Amino acid sequence: MIPAILGKKVGMTQIFNPTGKCVPVTLVEAGPCVVLQIKSTETKDKYDAVQLGFDDAKPHRATMPEIGRARKAKTAPKRFVREIRLPEATDKAVGDMITVDIFKDADVKYVDVVGISKGKGFQGPMKRWGFGGQPASHGVERKHRAPGSINGHATYLGGGRIKKGKKMGGQTGNKRITARCQSLVEVDTENNILLIEGSVPGPNGGYVIVRKSKTRS
Repeated sequence: MIPAILGKKVGMTQIFNPTGKCVPVTLVEAGPCVVLQIKSTETKDKYDAVQLGFDDAKPHRATMPEIGRARKAKTAPKRFVREIRLPEATDKAVGDMITVDIFKDADVKYVDVVGISKGKGFQGPMKRWGFGGQPASHGVERKHRAPGSINGHATYLGGGRIKKGKKMGGQTGNKRITARCQSLVEVDTENNILLIEGSVPGPNGGYVIVRKSKTRS
């Protein structure tokens, strides 16, 4: 099974490595996760995957299918449920527990962390895309933070339509972000904590997926 687990971002701190260098790390409370469902190529699903659940939810906040699936695994409904695709069939069974030990057993050094970034609401193009804005000198009237002309991006003989991808104001943040190749500094098996070097997307208390890095071993 690919080393992957669900968790919750706790916050950031710092540690000192053996050389005395200060390393900023993010604490992720990872697991224990329950295997809620197994999918394989031999069933109607036609692909290998495992569904994990993390963090108990109140039964009245869960749907009947969620309660039934959790009952098969002999556990409570979960607030955070995600499916992990696998290259081959897994040896896990429904109801098994997944802990941070899988990262230590597989000697994982780099991980990818998937989370939802902080939402910042509707923002103008200067904050959303880093535009420099118009000059702040005399002669510029109420155009300091304007995005500039957008008509020049219309297609020739194609009407006044603006090309797709034009950078304008709009929703900022609240998107799925993957922080790749983050160094896994330490695995605390006693407290189910992963110490990951650098920042992790999302606010404190936000749910994340931690998996073995796909691009770096």
